[in-house]
Amino acid sequence: MKKLKWCSTAVIVAVLILASLTTACAPSTPSLSPSMETPSSTQSPQEVQPTKEEATEEPTSTAPSPEPLPVIKRALFIIYAQFEETEYSEPRTILEDAGVMVTVASTSLDAVTGHLGTQVKPDIALSEVHGADYDALVLVGGYGYVMDDPEAQRIAQEAAAEGKVLAAICVAPITLAKAGLLNGKRATSSMDSWTLKSEGAIPVYDNIVRDGLIITANGPAAAQNFGETIVTALQE
Repeated sequence: MKKLKWCSTAVIVAVLILASLTTACAPSTPSLSPSMETPSSTQSPQEVQPTKEEATEEPTSTAPSPEPLPVIKRALFIIYAQFEETEYSEPRTILEDAGVMVTVASTSLDAVTGHLGTQVKPDIALSEVHGADYDALVLVGGYGYVMDDPEAQRIAQEAAAEGKVLAAICVAPITLAKAGLLNGKRATSSMDSWTLKSEGAIPVYDNIVRDGLIITANGPAAAQNFGETIVTALQE
């Protein structure tokens, strides 16, 4: 009996060992590698690209209108024998640089000599001038200035009647005064104040004075400022 019991036990142990060996040798199920994963069926929406025409199309712009061409202004310079060269040349240069067309007038068409010897050939005689034809009248002073010239006074009155610029330097404001154009106006000159005051002007002791469209200066030292002030008046 003992021998039989031992044999049964041995059989059971053998069966258990065989079962454990069978389990250890069984192949395991492999897991899927990342490369073998099923791709997702959800995709990002495709971006809409603009067409070539849309990409190159720019808003229509309107070109700026060209500025109007400046109107050419005309100035008449009146000179007499022995005129003061600085009072003539500096204002003339300034006006011409600003695009003003300058015409020179005197008692005749003969060449006029300044007090330093400069000669200027007039473009027109005073008797042929119409003051309304010019935008500015410029009276140049000097040692031989004609204080009481009826032609110059007439031209000044015609210009004033049309609202033109009237400019006189040195002794030349006397022409405006005798033409009745300085009555109640502020003015300066190289003469004594009584002379202008007797003609109704209001004397001012400055190098240059502007009263509306009337510009007066007292001599060569004011010539540059005189010319610049004329240009400013013409541009207004």
